[in-house]
Amino acid sequence: MSLHLVSVVNSTSLIHPGFSLMNFDGDVFLFGQKGWPKRACPTGVFNVRYKQGELKLRPVSFCNDSCYLPPLRCPAVTQLAPEKPESCETEQYFIHGGKTPNNELSDRLYIMSLESRGCNKKVTLQCVEKELVGDIPEARYGHTINMVYSHGKKACVLFGGRSYMPLGQRTTENWNSMTDCSPHVYLIDLDFGCCTSYTLQELTDGQSFHVSLSRKDSVYFLGGHSLASNSRPPRLFRLRVELLLGSPALSCEILPFGLSLTSAIVTRLGPDYEFVIVGGYTSESHKRFECNTVVLDDSGIHIMTRETPEWTGEIRQSKTWFGGSMGEGSVLMGVPAEGRQALSESNYFYIVKLRQEEELGQTCSQESTDQEQEDSVPLEDSEEFYFNREPDELQDDDVDDDTYNEEDEEDESQTGYWVKCCLRCQVDINTWVPNYSTELNKPAMIFCSKGEEGHWVHALCMDLSEDLLVCLSQENTKYFCMDHMEVVQGLQTPPPVKLLPVKHPPMKNQHRKVPVKLKMSPAKKSFIRRLFE
Repeated sequence: MSLHLVSVVNSTSLIHPGFSLMNFDGDVFLFGQKGWPKRACPTGVFNVRYKQGELKLRPVSFCNDSCYLPPLRCPAVTQLAPEKPESCETEQYFIHGGKTPNNELSDRLYIMSLESRGCNKKVTLQCVEKELVGDIPEARYGHTINMVYSHGKKACVLFGGRSYMPLGQRTTENWNSMTDCSPHVYLIDLDFGCCTSYTLQELTDGQSFHVSLSRKDSVYFLGGHSLASNSRPPRLFRLRVELLLGSPALSCEILPFGLSLTSAIVTRLGPDYEFVIVGGYTSESHKRFECNTVVLDDSGIHIMTRETPEWTGEIRQSKTWFGGSMGEGSVLMGVPAEGRQALSESNYFYIVKLRQEEELGQTCSQESTDQEQEDSVPLEDSEEFYFNREPDELQDDDVDDDTYNEEDEEDESQTGYWVKCCLRCQVDINTWVPNYSTELNKPAMIFCSKGEEGHWVHALCMDLSEDLLVCLSQENTKYFCMDHMEVVQGLQTPPPVKLLPVKHPPMKNQHRKVPVKLKMSPAKKSFIRRLFE
């Protein structure tokens, strides 16, 4: 076990507590960035590349039939790997719940999979939202989700987490207060999205930020924090799920020798059911520096103490730490750079390698020695052609032209949508929620024509109705904000006036047939009248 200090080349501020990592065929992907995605990476998902002590974030795109994935913090993530390596099943990740940058909780289930891979290692992902029916779990975060296999079937097991207090119990003082979710176990059918809630007598208290490990039909829950008692008891449960033909059967067993921990990082070593638990907390003010090896087999669970890396002074002195599993025995950890104002980075980043160097190789960079040797072998003429490739996929992989650089983005905290438009501005990037139907992840703004250059103001701060906002955006009309209305009384936008519909008289038809009138003199008329008499 070794500890390595790494330097993040770009976008260090995007990696913050609550992020998640995924591993598709050796490629590591990060999602759950800080803040809402920007134009350079609208998906909010990055390919993490580690090479020669440097960490780079590369934007990742979604395929056309993908849905939008918000940057979720502390969601429940689990991997669905093919049962047999030679099978043609697609590797998938299931993502449920989490907290958005607006501190809203999600109750949706997303499925992430690898769509395609270009010749220059450009990866395209697919994100699909799974519709849930039945006993749908409430919006939450800090919970876990695991896969179970029984009688040739598979399902997801969801447990724990925190959520906001019910609307009937929320007041102004405790509006943002959190509470433990009910200790119900949710079983999700992946084929139809049907959710079923189960209550077990062994699970009496809610818990969050615990560790869960699964093997075949069993799920093990270790540690966790309870808000009701504000404690981290050394708990260990075993949940067994039998997916019978009629109705599933669930049973729970309390096991001894549990662990007292929260927010720990779990990584898997190889194809066997051998896991390593790193980091976490034993209390609010004490970090957990111990490491444990957990082995799951037919006889149950085995927890053993493992050698710990030589933690640096920054890690030991910091109050918090965070991280995620990069797969194949590697863990990415972050520590706040406290008291180091001279540093431009806000966090230190380390990679903990839990296996020997000769076994691990270049896990995170995915550029092994064998692959480099193959790339260095000169190709024959017939091997240098690429078929069915797009022109942008034939770029050199060593040139990171599309590497995400946060400096290329505009600082929206000072300019753009999050500017303080007036003295009574109500828009805050941390607490803003959409108010108009046209808003998605940024507030609606309108241009004030005062002066030569003018300025932008928030529609919410100007108390504009949605109809008036749409009307001003569609018409070529000058608008003046509240601060400049008195200065330009004659030019301010008048209130909308209901105009009566204009009556258009029908036009005469030019080709209308008119009866023929004979022009006769009075003498002829008199003669014809006497003739008929």
